[in-house]
Amino acid sequence: MKRDTVNNISGFDGYANAFARMTDLLCILLAGFLAYIVRFGSVHDMTERYQWMMLSGALLGSIIFSSNGIYRSWRGSVRVMLVTLFARAYLMLVAVIAAYLFFTQTGEDFSRLWLGYWLAFSFLFCVGSRTIAYPFLNKIRKHGANRKKVMLVGHAESCLPAVARLKKVGSVGLDVVAVRVLDEKQSNYFKKIDCDIFDPERDSMAAVDEVWVCLPLSHGKQIEDVLNAFKTSFANIRYMPDLREFLLINHDVSTVAGMYLLDMSCSPMSGTARLIKEIEDKALTLLLLLPALPVMLLLALLIKLTSKGPVLYKQQRMGWNGHAFNMLKFRTMPPDAEKAGVIWGSAATKRMTPIGRFLRATSLDELPQLINVLRGDMSLVGPRPERVQFVERFKHEIPGYMQKHMVKAGMTGWAQVHGWRGDTSLSKRIEMDLWYIENWSFWLDMKIFFLTFWKGFVHRNAC
Repeated sequence: MKRDTVNNISGFDGYANAFARMTDLLCILLAGFLAYIVRFGSVHDMTERYQWMMLSGALLGSIIFSSNGIYRSWRGSVRVMLVTLFARAYLMLVAVIAAYLFFTQTGEDFSRLWLGYWLAFSFLFCVGSRTIAYPFLNKIRKHGANRKKVMLVGHAESCLPAVARLKKVGSVGLDVVAVRVLDEKQSNYFKKIDCDIFDPERDSMAAVDEVWVCLPLSHGKQIEDVLNAFKTSFANIRYMPDLREFLLINHDVSTVAGMYLLDMSCSPMSGTARLIKEIEDKALTLLLLLPALPVMLLLALLIKLTSKGPVLYKQQRMGWNGHAFNMLKFRTMPPDAEKAGVIWGSAATKRMTPIGRFLRATSLDELPQLINVLRGDMSLVGPRPERVQFVERFKHEIPGYMQKHMVKAGMTGWAQVHGWRGDTSLSKRIEMDLWYIENWSFWLDMKIFFLTFWKGFVHRNAC
């Protein structure tokens, strides 16, 4: 391993931390002055009580920000979470200020508009300052400054992906300077990519800022031995579990009752995400029902006139968290079509009513599921639900099959807009469904929603 001098990383990060705190203090104070100008026109006649409120709010904000983890290192982290932490911290700050004004009965001494402007501007300034600072930090890291030296410890199959990823994302400021392989036969893998092999008898740990232990969870004893070997090191020791042997959904790290938990397979539909999804479903469904109702009434009349039996057909399907529900469809087959039993696939050979084939080919038989969405049984966008009897069969045959039930079933989905529907590969559909769950966002739902109108209704596999 190269014995070059270590950059004063901790010193730089310490200055950056102090600079962030001072910037936040200034942002809150400047926001107070700007709010006063917006509310009263100028700051020439600003009374002392407003100045004390601004100063107290700035100091209190610094304490609350620190307690919410805002001043920890965000190197290489997802910074959307930082905005979430700021939002939570400002809600706490608002609550404390409101409580102070209520209990001291001084609320009438301050303009409510000024308070609203002040806190809103403060939030925007604090977040905005970071949108400027982080790209600047990324730029100087790409040019070689403020970088940390990382040593990987583990097997080639676990370490090589980390080496490739850190080389690709240079803006995080992390360089793999050496690898300590636990199997000497694997050393050649790293020599081919010009990565030094760490020799504890020859090399010094002083040139390393962080040690990443890259081993599967199943190698518990080996992980313990590695941690013991580095217990006297001053470097940050981190564990990067090799999770490729697992089929994971939305894996992350959570804290519950002060305990750290590794999320192995979790639904993205919780908290704010669940609320967004519910609003999205209800709002879009109500908008769709207005133009859809005349079409549904016409189709119901045609079904009634061309065949005997009910207009709607109910099928028991598996939904969110394994709860069964009755999914509604326009009837496309004679009432006795499945008297001999339910058969998977072969949709093209099933008996149809006079307009049944047309309804399936155009997906118009799915329109009654808008009612399921309003009831809360389904979402507009999500994995298509399957019959309960088939779920019992496929959950043992297809890896990850049950994980698609970690979100509500949908009228349309990522698999459907890509043509994976009807008598197509179920394994491929599950793969697409799991990708959707792993990458869910409001904007992905909107993309699928509009793609459904473009190429999701009429498709050769829709029958």
